[in-house]
Amino acid sequence: MASSLNFAYLSRTKVVYYLGRHVNNITKITKLHIRCNSNSNKMASSKVPNIKLSSGHAMPVVGYGTFNLFKENEVRDATRVALEVGYRHIDTAWVYKTEEEVGDAVTQKIKDGTVKRSDLFITTKLWNTYHHPDNVEDHCRDSLAKLQTDYLDLYLIHWPFAVAAQDKTAWILSESLTPSDIDYIDTWRAMEELVIKGLVKTIGVSNFNIQQLKRLLSADNLRYKPAVNQVEVNPYFTNSELLDYCRQENIVVTAYSPLGKGGATYTSQPLPNILVDDVVTKLAAKYNKSPAQVVLRWAIGRGYTVVPKSVTPSRIKENLEIFDFDLTEDEIRTISGLNRNFKCVTLDKFKDYPEYPFTWLSTKK
Repeated sequence: MASSLNFAYLSRTKVVYYLGRHVNNITKITKLHIRCNSNSNKMASSKVPNIKLSSGHAMPVVGYGTFNLFKENEVRDATRVALEVGYRHIDTAWVYKTEEEVGDAVTQKIKDGTVKRSDLFITTKLWNTYHHPDNVEDHCRDSLAKLQTDYLDLYLIHWPFAVAAQDKTAWILSESLTPSDIDYIDTWRAMEELVIKGLVKTIGVSNFNIQQLKRLLSADNLRYKPAVNQVEVNPYFTNSELLDYCRQENIVVTAYSPLGKGGATYTSQPLPNILVDDVVTKLAAKYNKSPAQVVLRWAIGRGYTVVPKSVTPSRIKENLEIFDFDLTEDEIRTISGLNRNFKCVTLDKFKDYPEYPFTWLSTKK
């Protein structure tokens, strides 16, 4: 049986452990509160818990997401703010075109003494046009140069399907992109080499469905299992089956679009607004928190990690201030009951590609 996932929340006033316990193959998240100081039971918002990955490394459970629509300096400035208010996990991707600005911000904050590189957990992602094993290391090194770092804490295969293009730097919606027959198993073996060479500490995947994960995990002579699967999860897309499978296999899930936002450019569906849902707003009023904080706390309560994105300084800070309250188990279930199986990010353009991971969407909508 796969080992359970552990959150360790440490502060002077409270220690909270989230323990994944397997009972009859069903994982239950059990919360144990140990009061260490009778004067207060609130955790400083700047103390973000870590989760231990199967690679042995620790990852902060809340990261700062840096997807951007090409507004110059926006991510650079926002990343500086994020580091100043306490984020230590920064999530980017080659295709976001934000690696250079993230690198500038991180370098500045290291130079001024705000952080050390060893304090940080930096994630980026291999783009689809670079899946050929011969391209993986060069692509990784390109990201390292832009991020101005010698190693990555986490490197993900961004999507399970490979894309062919004469211009590998072509944008995601370019008409020049065509399907490729490169197998993600072969790509994964090249990813393993990055760990062996010390360029990357941990490797994982993104947007892989259960069938694709099973196939990867059953591949012959794996040297490293995927430690993380970054996928969309939010109250309107709870993704429970995939979460359960990843927990069973000791794969940590990181949620993108955790607030049900983003992806409007890449889907044919209008996006509903979770943050005005009555269930969420009533809980926000009860706890004197914002709707976004309630949704992010719900995510942590379900046992996965999140990378919310904002460029507004007050919201960047607010998204981190979610460790001074708890939702009850009933409240977590109530929010989960909002599920509509509505996915924000579908990349409809690629729906006919081999290994497109969301073929089931047509049966859900």
